[in-house]
Amino acid sequence: MSAQRFFDWGLRLYIGLFFVYLFLPLAIMAVATFNDSRFPTITPWNGTTLKWFAELWADGRMWAALGNSLLVAGGVLCLAVPIGVASALFLTTVESRAKPFVYGLILSPLLTPGVIIGISTLIFWREFGINGGTFLTVLGQATFISAYVMLMVMARLQRFDRTLERAALDLGATPWQAFRRVLLPFLKPAILSAAAIAFLQSFENYNTSLFVVGYDTTLTVYLASKVRTGLTPAVNALGLVLILITILIASVYELKRRHELKPKGV
Repeated sequence: MSAQRFFDWGLRLYIGLFFVYLFLPLAIMAVATFNDSRFPTITPWNGTTLKWFAELWADGRMWAALGNSLLVAGGVLCLAVPIGVASALFLTTVESRAKPFVYGLILSPLLTPGVIIGISTLIFWREFGINGGTFLTVLGQATFISAYVMLMVMARLQRFDRTLERAALDLGATPWQAFRRVLLPFLKPAILSAAAIAFLQSFENYNTSLFVVGYDTTLTVYLASKVRTGLTPAVNALGLVLILITILIASVYELKRRHELKPKGV
């Protein structure tokens, strides 16, 4: 066997093992949803049932927590995306000796444990009479999620030809028009991707949310409390529903992308 063929087989084996490692736990979780056992497991198999979907539907606290997570994620998007885009534009257009310091300052929340961010946010805003809740959770999460947005937009800006913007200004466009019609369309893919990452980062966040959420329990905090009191396969049912929704959204996006790339008239 030649070295190249050995390398190809090794790469295929690695990719196969990687996907097994990635998707096997999800498959086991999905199968456990249909097991007629009060524990989220596939062994022993006590029979096939759909009752855990009914129990999930009847769990009002879980749906309330899911609603809070979606509300927080929406609020984080409204804060993190504008802050991240503005930070990226500032750092790529301004030349100053303080630029490395500002860059490190904005990235510092990424290197700070979420527990520290949550505690410091709670202590700071408590002085203003805010002791927790959805508003404080949005603020706490946005402090580090905006850095993700900034990094993704900065990576896109590295490929932007600044002469296009200057040409628009020379042709009589205002700075706002040049930004809206030249720069913003170029940044649109990065902004949309950053918004998706920001949403997911907020939705799955636990460490920061735990200290600032107060009585407005998010989904991750609620599930953590269920781990202590006893999980049922209703949690598996929720996970399966979220996976199916994710696959549906990804499929719709891919079909839309292929349709846009398809030549006209074909």
